[in-house]
Amino acid sequence: MLEKIQETTSYIRNKIDFEPEFGIVLGTGLGGLVNEIEVVSTLLYRDIPNFPVSTVKGHEGHLIFGKLGGRNVMAMQGRFHYYEGYSMQEISFPIRVMKYLGIKLLILSNAAGGVNPEYQIGDLMIIRDHINLMGSNPLIGKNDTGLGPRFPDMSDAYDKNIIRHATKIARNHSIHFQVGVYAAVTGPTFETPSEYKYIRILGADAVGMSTVPETIVARHMSLPVFAVSVISDLGVEGKIVEISHDDVIDAASLVEPKMTIVIKEMIEKMEPLQV
Repeated sequence: MLEKIQETTSYIRNKIDFEPEFGIVLGTGLGGLVNEIEVVSTLLYRDIPNFPVSTVKGHEGHLIFGKLGGRNVMAMQGRFHYYEGYSMQEISFPIRVMKYLGIKLLILSNAAGGVNPEYQIGDLMIIRDHINLMGSNPLIGKNDTGLGPRFPDMSDAYDKNIIRHATKIARNHSIHFQVGVYAAVTGPTFETPSEYKYIRILGADAVGMSTVPETIVARHMSLPVFAVSVISDLGVEGKIVEISHDDVIDAASLVEPKMTIVIKEMIEKMEPLQV
């Protein structure tokens, strides 16, 4: 693993002379944030050694470097999912590369189904905690202590100070938001009504098919995480309707400008980070 990380990091550094401070992963239908980045350089996933290739509509497969809010960022326009057939280690590998390239904060986004009856389609949900229902973990297997501890603590998976910073920005812009718990499942099927009910009983407010593996790997490397879900459909009794991947993309893209406002200003106003 460490050799692959170093190989990939060396390739990127040889291609681009750039020191990112923030790493951003853009979820389904949320790639529009890239339009706000003053792009310095772009690499295609397929050209990067050891990188998986995104196979899902709405995930472009570009690694973008540039300025957002006056700060150096790198953004993944498209992520990888367990349901694509990749291992947990493969889908979280880019996060380790981001860390080795120098990022100080990982920002994750996703489109999710709301299971909290108070939620509405179009809500932003800032993630305060998660429940891993994926049946696996990217840290399973031999642990390299050069990357992180064998048993990393997850009591503070999502940075509370950054959450406070983001909620203040949302309020200042009169952006309606929620703060909740995200449950991760494997997919690729959307949930049955009984599964939605089960996930809600467990304590989740939203459910999706990503984010948790990336968060686990980031925290394994002591990298702070901020994550946000766009509620693109509802898994609430009486509000469940048939949904497709295109519906999720469309719903997420409509809310994406609000997410972009919060993330851009959060980055712009944040004090320099040390990890």
